[in-house]
Amino acid sequence: MAYTTNEKLPGIRAQAVRFLHDGWSTRKVARYLGYAQGTIVKWKQRASSSFPRIIETRSSRPKSSPRALNQEIIGKIIKTRIETKRCAEVVHQTLKQEGMVISLSSVKRTLGRYGLLKKRSPWKKKRIYPPRPDVKMAGDLVEMDTIHIVDNDGTRTYVYTAIDIYSRYGFAMLSETANAHATIRFMRNARRYFDFKIRVIQTDNGPEFGKFFSDCVSRNGMMHRHIHVRSPNENGHLEKFNRTIQEEMPKHKLCILIPEDVSQFLEHYNQRRMHMGINFKTPNQML
Repeated sequence: MAYTTNEKLPGIRAQAVRFLHDGWSTRKVARYLGYAQGTIVKWKQRASSSFPRIIETRSSRPKSSPRALNQEIIGKIIKTRIETKRCAEVVHQTLKQEGMVISLSSVKRTLGRYGLLKKRSPWKKKRIYPPRPDVKMAGDLVEMDTIHIVDNDGTRTYVYTAIDIYSRYGFAMLSETANAHATIRFMRNARRYFDFKIRVIQTDNGPEFGKFFSDCVSRNGMMHRHIHVRSPNENGHLEKFNRTIQEEMPKHKLCILIPEDVSQFLEHYNQRRMHMGINFKTPNQML
């Protein structure tokens, strides 16, 4: 008989033993419960008393495993994982370069047994990607992203960017942090900056554009759409805008946080700079 995981079977075993204590024969109990007579006899032998509450299912784990990893190899796997702080594939290659013959599945199984693998939560919902809207007028689709700039002394500065796909009208804002609160502040500033109503906001899957930001976007009457994972080309217009910012605005001024430089750049970009993608017009002319 195959190993069972039926949660009610421990109670059925105990009920069979109680029937035997009440004077039923093993054959009668077997017919009544639908099991073999030999099975009822084994349950009786396993019972710790005449009136058991349950008789637990025995573990299917083997008593011994000749091919199990020894403790030295297990310790080496765990030590390499803690020292490198890398995934199972990197740990496996590291051990392989050191001359240790071991399979990748053994490394993953060992790390998973000791809780050293980051597994997807079973409660995490799978993200649904709505279709990309048709862009027929300003505000139909606005892409948002962040630029990370690191100064020579290690100071990190963030530049939030947004661009309207129809008119190529752009907006940028400096920030010392990149989190949900800073993203919501940028979104509100972008709505005040644009002269049109935003209907759909499209972002990547960064943590600053998570559920907290999506809920805020929904409460303001807009829709938030994520691009597919590892598909930056879906935000191609904004990636080009980010590149223009990094090339045409001095980096040393960005790193010391001068909002005036951003304002001057946006005025030039939206009012005077011609764009080939909109037939050599300016974003202001498109509006």
